[in-house]
Amino acid sequence: MVNLAQFGLGGLGTVMLSVIEEMDRVDIVAGADPADEARERFEDDFGGRAYPDHETLLAEEDDLDVVNIVSPHAVHYEQTMAALDAGLSVHLEKPMVTGVEDAAALVDTVSERDEIVQVGYQRHFDPRFERLREIVTGGEIGELGGVNCFLEQDWIESQQGTWRTDPDLSGGGQLYDSGSHLLDALLWTTASVPASVSADISYDAPGVDDQASLSVALDRDGRRVPASVFVTGDGPTGPETREGIYLWGSEGSAEYTSEGITVRRPDGTVERPEVEQLDFYALTERKLDAFLDAVAGERENPVPPTTGLQVIGLTEAAYLADERGERVNVQSILQDVRD
Repeated sequence: MVNLAQFGLGGLGTVMLSVIEEMDRVDIVAGADPADEARERFEDDFGGRAYPDHETLLAEEDDLDVVNIVSPHAVHYEQTMAALDAGLSVHLEKPMVTGVEDAAALVDTVSERDEIVQVGYQRHFDPRFERLREIVTGGEIGELGGVNCFLEQDWIESQQGTWRTDPDLSGGGQLYDSGSHLLDALLWTTASVPASVSADISYDAPGVDDQASLSVALDRDGRRVPASVFVTGDGPTGPETREGIYLWGSEGSAEYTSEGITVRRPDGTVERPEVEQLDFYALTERKLDAFLDAVAGERENPVPPTTGLQVIGLTEAAYLADERGERVNVQSILQDVRD
């Protein structure tokens, strides 16, 4: 049995705990949250011991194995480092951290430790996105020539007054929130890293972006692939997101939308492969199961901090590109920080 503590007992935290509670190999031992109501609900619903902060929890609990972090973005780094110092593996909700300095420092720390840190990008466990990656990496549409992708959500209005629209806690706005999933999906499905980016970003309030249009140059084994990215937090869909990824190859194209996956061939053939569609709860269970398997040494870490580093690098470079009005080299920023 794996003894688990969770940092962050709010809305998403409660949803994740409801999934964890049904997992046979996990025992929910403790939780930390500054809100009295959240701690009371945690103790009543899940039976664990509740603490006002992660420091007190780690000082009092000596029988833990792993930590699940579902707290505001800006405290991810501090909480993850504290858990690692306590000898605990961490499942860390996206975004991994805020800022390239903390992202690079976390990557370097984990490289020297035995503990696992898995970033909670659930699209790595979604059969639809797994199929898209297979299409690209398997050469089913030939050589990848370009990508268009978008994500829209009625985000800004629903999040007013919450920590997600406080840049001191969130790190930014929609690009750091739901948009982070799209940036990760873009890089993962194309098996690429971001080379450079230019950006046009609009803000609902200082530091809180609600719309971003990015032109990204992807690096696929030394070959540049152009990609356009559009993220809006002022869309018609909510609370779920609506998104799409269109992949253009030398021997066809593939597209993902809410209707599924479509593959088009130069001869006019259209294929719509049947791919299982999992709900949020099933995806959450899959990614947590993968984390526990990695902790047990039964598989490689499927979403290591190096993945989070590339997403954070692209995000921060996009903000900088918009501010400067010029194209920014993502890998140079990451290299400068690590140097």
